[in-house]
Amino acid sequence: MQIGLRSDGKKYYLQLIFLVFCGGLMDRCGSRQESDNRPETNPFAVADEIISKIQIPQFKDTTFNIMDYGAVGDGTNDNSEAFTKAIENCHKMGGGKVLVPEGKFLTGPIHLKSNVNLHLDKGAAILFSRDKSDYLPVVHTSYEGQELMNYSPLIYAYQQKNIAITGQGTFDGQADNTNWWSWSGKDVYGYKEGAARQQDEHNLPRLWKMSDDNVPVVERIFGEGYQLRPSFFEPFECENILVRGVTFTNAPFWVLHPVKSNDITIDGVTIVSHGPNNDGCDPEYSRNVHIINCTFDTGDDCIAIKSGRNWDGRRVGIPSENIVIENCKMKDGHGGVVMGSEMSAGIRKVYVRNCDMNSPNLDRAFRIKTNTLRGGFVENVYFKNIRVGQVKEAVLKINTHYGTYANQEGEFMPTVKSVHLEDIEVEYGGKYGVLINGREESPVKDITLTNVHIKKVEEPVYVENADPVQFKNTTINSVKY
Repeated sequence: MQIGLRSDGKKYYLQLIFLVFCGGLMDRCGSRQESDNRPETNPFAVADEIISKIQIPQFKDTTFNIMDYGAVGDGTNDNSEAFTKAIENCHKMGGGKVLVPEGKFLTGPIHLKSNVNLHLDKGAAILFSRDKSDYLPVVHTSYEGQELMNYSPLIYAYQQKNIAITGQGTFDGQADNTNWWSWSGKDVYGYKEGAARQQDEHNLPRLWKMSDDNVPVVERIFGEGYQLRPSFFEPFECENILVRGVTFTNAPFWVLHPVKSNDITIDGVTIVSHGPNNDGCDPEYSRNVHIINCTFDTGDDCIAIKSGRNWDGRRVGIPSENIVIENCKMKDGHGGVVMGSEMSAGIRKVYVRNCDMNSPNLDRAFRIKTNTLRGGFVENVYFKNIRVGQVKEAVLKINTHYGTYANQEGEFMPTVKSVHLEDIEVEYGGKYGVLINGREESPVKDITLTNVHIKKVEEPVYVENADPVQFKNTTINSVKY
């Protein structure tokens, strides 16, 4: 048991007292909520079972065409009222399809309701307003793993069941260097010296302090006057979610961000969005997730599994688990499949198979990242039959010292164990084949590479503070390990 110091000099409570306060011996508070970690003898049979149990939403065969509610597809008329009326009427009538025909439809945020399938015909494009005031009043949302009241996500659902976004059309967030992106504080995205940005004291530091002080979420009010960007599609505390066939582009922030949601199917979706923090898909505190047949071409991680940040993650205490990713293509991005860095409540039971990753701008294929401020755990992760054409830095990177700049060290030792790669072919591995940087107090454990063949890497294996990696029929730079 340890006592540490906050940056303001106040002592933490003893961990035992903190755990009791949070609701019971790490079950709620996160960083030790691991399972018994017994190996799965046939992990992808488990994955198939997870998929079979996910409920895909079904809808009444009734159509509500937005044109019947006054929509005009000229790209300039504001169709917010037409979308609201069509969705509300569909919901009240027991559900069905809200149809968006061919055309360009400008709108403010779209709020989905239970039993509604928002369907875009081929040639349909929904353009989201560039006027930030349209995304008010604030709603209960999340930013980098911490809950708050902020600008509405572009497409939002709160405590709804049986919802879908389907079709062959495009959602265009219209974010660029003159709208939303500059708030990232990066010159390349239009930030000008002296302008407000998300790192300023009244933005993220204020939110972090509110989280540390356990301020109720309804009192964490941001929105107008603050610079925290909204996610693109965020189902919050929802069940039975389907996203199929559509394209997302030009997102302000994270693209697909299910929070505290269950039974999620993302099928045949294309994401092409190269702005700051433009992660493709970020399941957070979410369970029973199936991501299949998708293409990710992103400005940040292609898929990044999350479970809250710091004290907020430990407060919520819901691990992300039962996540199956298959038959996807990863192009540009910081990582192909990533866990963290917001993972304070833990991540387990992730299965990735039959994917292609290839781009000179893809930094890593598989990545796990956390630190002792965020803590959390990762366990029971399986990668199988992955083809990697080219990555920049590493095929597998595990780092429990992530972002260890000021205020990123704390009292919550992360654990990473049971990560397994099998049948992986890599043509150009970049700087490292395997790069692991663990903690002396908590070494990374049970990492296996079976039938993995990595070509053209500068340094095959770099491991620090980890149990020996287990190699079976594996070659790196044609050398057997």
